[in-house]
Amino acid sequence: MLSLAEIAQRTQGRVIGDELIYISGVGSLANARKGDLTYLSNQRYRSQLQNTRATAVLLSEQNVANCPIPAIVVGNPQLAFATIAREFDKREHVALGIDSTARIDSTARLGEDVRIGPNVIVGSHCEIGAHVELCANVSIGAHAKIGPNTSIRENVVVYHDVQIGSHCTIHANTSIGADGFGIAADDKGQLQEIPQVGRVRIGDDVLLGASVTIDRGTIDDTVVHDNVKIDDQVHIAHNCVVGAHSILCGRASLAGSVTLGEYCVLAGGVGIAGEGPVSIASGVEIGAMTFVSRDIAEPGRYSGATLHTDNRTWRRNVLRLNELDSMAKRLRHVENLLQNRERNDAGPSSAG
Repeated sequence: MLSLAEIAQRTQGRVIGDELIYISGVGSLANARKGDLTYLSNQRYRSQLQNTRATAVLLSEQNVANCPIPAIVVGNPQLAFATIAREFDKREHVALGIDSTARIDSTARLGEDVRIGPNVIVGSHCEIGAHVELCANVSIGAHAKIGPNTSIRENVVVYHDVQIGSHCTIHANTSIGADGFGIAADDKGQLQEIPQVGRVRIGDDVLLGASVTIDRGTIDDTVVHDNVKIDDQVHIAHNCVVGAHSILCGRASLAGSVTLGEYCVLAGGVGIAGEGPVSIASGVEIGAMTFVSRDIAEPGRYSGATLHTDNRTWRRNVLRLNELDSMAKRLRHVENLLQNRERNDAGPSSAG
């Protein structure tokens, strides 16, 4: 439990109300219970503040006047809530030490206070940093390096030579370092895989959601820089580079050799692929289900998905998409006719 005074100290906030009130959990504005701490950052949820059953709320100065319960005023309520919510994380951690069923190669180097769970495999010449957590059934390939204070959850596979930084969280069933999809064909059309001899390098403070796939590079490395946050079921193909502080939402997908700048946001289902390498500038936000096939050189918001409508209208619109080229040509023809008519109507000026 934490008092409001303790929470204010940890979030650089200011208490309005009794500082000695204690918090025993966290919850949303709509569903919080007595004893919970909640927060208000998006003004769309402001109406829920009046009826919340939470004991206290984190909010900004602009919402203080309308707050009926004790509050902690902070600059960034969402960030402050994230800081405090960690105190109430109820996930069971792997026990300190090495489980008896784990297989650790004799050449692997382990830091102090590691937590290695059941059936974990750590290959030859691996380096596992201090305070690393490897949950059940994790497999770490030869020569891989895992930085301090990183947590790798159940059934994750880390292939050989992969490098993962410190303070990372990698959720269940993620694959890091599988071969990129490189295929060559001979003159008879026989397909052959191209060996993928690059690595995957992941920076510090990176989050990978469940079932993320990051392929190793063909020659150069696939790189995910510091403080990148990646949602579930995202695919990053060989030789991609993801800039620091970027966010990739669920089912986003990068084809091979995509370079994503810093502070980018890819909403759910975004796909980036081109005939050659595609480069996205820093500070770009791409809307859900948008397909990007060429470079984006300027920061800003980009969207390309078709908004939903009733099925009958959608079918008519899709069928008409096939007519756009002929419609554009007909329109250009009409415009030319009108311009010629206007020139003819004006006629040459004559002297009286």
